[in-house]
Amino acid sequence: MDLMAILSIVIPSTMLWAAPLIFTALGGTFSERSGVVNIGLEGLMVIGAFTAIVFNLTFASTFGEMTPWVSLLAAMVVGGIFSTIHAVASISFRADQTVSGVAINLLAVGVSLFLVKFMYGKGQTDIIQKGFSKVDIPILSDIPILGRIFFSNTYYTSYVAIIIAFVAWYVIFKTPFGLRLRSVGEHPMAADTMGINVTKIRYIAVILSGALGGIGGGVYAQSITSDFSHATISGQGFMALAAMIFGKWHPLGAMGAALFFGFAQSLSIIGSSLPFLENIPNVYLLIAPYVLTILALTGFIGRADAPKASGVPYIKGNR
Repeated sequence: MDLMAILSIVIPSTMLWAAPLIFTALGGTFSERSGVVNIGLEGLMVIGAFTAIVFNLTFASTFGEMTPWVSLLAAMVVGGIFSTIHAVASISFRADQTVSGVAINLLAVGVSLFLVKFMYGKGQTDIIQKGFSKVDIPILSDIPILGRIFFSNTYYTSYVAIIIAFVAWYVIFKTPFGLRLRSVGEHPMAADTMGINVTKIRYIAVILSGALGGIGGGVYAQSITSDFSHATISGQGFMALAAMIFGKWHPLGAMGAALFFGFAQSLSIIGSSLPFLENIPNVYLLIAPYVLTILALTGFIGRADAPKASGVPYIKGNR
């Protein structure tokens, strides 16, 4: 197997696994840039995956080939609504944000599994028939060398995730809303003095994190697992949280970290087909993503500075 063949396998697989992490890590970036710690990303992915699969199964005959995309919109809406629980608890009631995030994780799993059992009479849903499938990007896949590596046998969702990462960077660093978001996360009292509604900005940021986390869960479920069960989102939200921290709360940094973790996860699936990994026991490939996550965080967490007001509730007028 030559280098081109290896790259044409590894890169599309990396982008497939990275896409859900990119969406979810971007959601966490918006939330934490506003000063609200959101470790409930796992739960938001769970509720997004559940919503996307159930919507897909229910409306596949109605929307046809567009079903996966419409299902993502449903997952986005439900994820945004679900995240308001965290927003109300941590912003309005000033509850401990870590405890609230843990509650979101537990609640999402409990509610989704209860509804799956209630709706389908078993512990998992049926397999969807209208999921995301591999495609060759028109025109781009015809580019010599690069087309075969980056634009063949891949998924549209991977490119959408990368585009959204650049959009998020522009919004956070190049728009008035982004300036307000960062000021609220760094010094909410100063932002309040300048007339910025701290509560409103934080609510918007947390709801955005829920919407993006829901999309991440929907992408994962419809492109990788094709159904929903208790094990569908197995630590992906926490890996996205790690990507956000590894990326230093920067959209493009989070995207790069998500691609790194996506590469690690893809090796556990395609490693046995690669000549330089085929003799490594599969168990080592399976644990590689989590080992690399730990190494990345232990190596870089000390150098990554979170927004100054992250995790600190704000009481209006308390200066």
